[in-house]
Amino acid sequence: MKETVTMSEYFKAKVEYVGEEADLMWEEKMVILFNNTVPQDLKDIAIVHDGGTLAAPIEEGDEMLIGDTSFTLLFVGDKANETMTDLGHATFHFNGSASADQPGTICLEDKEIPVIEPGMIITFRKK
Repeated sequence: MKETVTMSEYFKAKVEYVGEEADLMWEEKMVILFNNTVPQDLKDIAIVHDGGTLAAPIEEGDEMLIGDTSFTLLFVGDKANETMTDLGHATFHFNGSASADQPGTICLEDKEIPVIEPGMIITFRKK
């Protein structure tokens, strides 16, 4: 069942699967998010969600929630909105940086990433 998006929220999805090696990415302060079309060779390191769709573009200054933990978005790569729309995919770096080399990358504030489990909700919202 898809999650209902509220006024300031423009994306909401439920985690369906956590790759067996996703924790290795967390150690590098990264989360790789995909909808259920995730390529098999990336499934082990990915967080797979139920296919929520973007109701607005992701922008710097917006907020991402993983469960109840919020993070401010500091940088949104040129291709991040396109890949989120097409594949529910982006690479999230929780490194406090305002730039990245890869166009599908979104950088967030440098805070501890919560343990992500199936059933958790990932949300994007305007501040």
